[in-house]
Amino acid sequence: MNSSESELSDSDVELQNAFAEGRLKPGLNIVEEAPKKFVNNVAGLRQKLQEFKLNLKWIEVLDCVSQQAPLAPELAARMYTEEQKRENQLKNNKKLAQYSAEDDPVLNDFKRETTFYRQAQSTVMEAMPRLKSLGVATLRPDDYFAEMAKSDEQMQKIRHALVKKQAQQKQSERVKELRQQKKEGKRIQIERKLQKQKEKKEMLEEVKKVRKGVKKDMDFLNRKGPSKKAVEKRNQKDKKFGFGGKKRGKKSNTRESSSDFTDHKSFKSHKDKGGKSLKNRRLGKNRRKQSKK
Repeated sequence: MNSSESELSDSDVELQNAFAEGRLKPGLNIVEEAPKKFVNNVAGLRQKLQEFKLNLKWIEVLDCVSQQAPLAPELAARMYTEEQKRENQLKNNKKLAQYSAEDDPVLNDFKRETTFYRQAQSTVMEAMPRLKSLGVATLRPDDYFAEMAKSDEQMQKIRHALVKKQAQQKQSERVKELRQQKKEGKRIQIERKLQKQKEKKEMLEEVKKVRKGVKKDMDFLNRKGPSKKAVEKRNQKDKKFGFGGKKRGKKSNTRESSSDFTDHKSFKSHKDKGGKSLKNRRLGKNRRKQSKK
C-alpha cells in the first residue's frame, strides 16, 4: 500500500480493491435522494416526560412563570438616553451607518438586558409573598456573621478601581461632547462665513449694475441692513444697560466750562464742621510770626 492509500480510510481501500477485481459493476449501487422524514412522536415525548418528571413541592423547585414588570420611569429615561446617544454614534460613524437604531446590535443588547431585568423583577414580586406564606426567611438576621471570601483590603482595591474606571468613562464622554460641540461650532462658523461672502458678492454685483446703468434704484442697500432679530437684541441690551454714549473726552474743558467759575474755591463759602464761617478764623503760628516781621 502506497502513501496515498494509507491516507484513505479502510472502506475506501475496500472499494478500490473490489473495483480492481471487477466485483463492482454498473447498477449495483443506486443513490436515491428521498426527503428526510421528521417524526413528531407527541405521545412518546409525553410518556418520557412523565417518566423523569418529579412531582415535588414548589419550595423544592422554586419555578415561576411571570410576565415582565412595568417599565419604571427612570429606566425608561435611561433607555431613551441610550437610544439617542447610540443614534448619534451611528450617524457619525461610517462603519456603523449600515445599522439602524432598531437593528443596532449594541442597542439590542441593552434592550435584552432590560428585558431580563424586568422579568427577574416580576419573578421576585411573585415569589417573595409565596416564600413568606410558607414561613421561609428571605432576609439575613441582624446577628448573622459570615467570613467573606475576599479581604477588606482587596474589596477596597476593587472599589477604587471601579471608581477610577467610572471617572475615566465620564471624562471620556465629556471629551467626546466637547469635541462634538467644537465640530458643531466650527460648522456654524463656516456656514456664517460662506453666508457673508455670498451677501458681499451679491452686493458687489448690485453695485456693478448701478454703475453700468443697468439698475438705478439703491434698494438693495436697505436689504443688507441688520436683521429684525439683531435690532430687537440691540434694543433689549440698550434697555437693560443704557445707550452708552461718548466715553473719551468727557473731562475736557469746553468754551462754556472755561468761563464758568461758580465751582471754584474762592466762590464757595468756607465753613468749619460746626457750620461757622472761616472768614475771621485765627491764623496759624507760622503765619502769625511772618506777619510780625
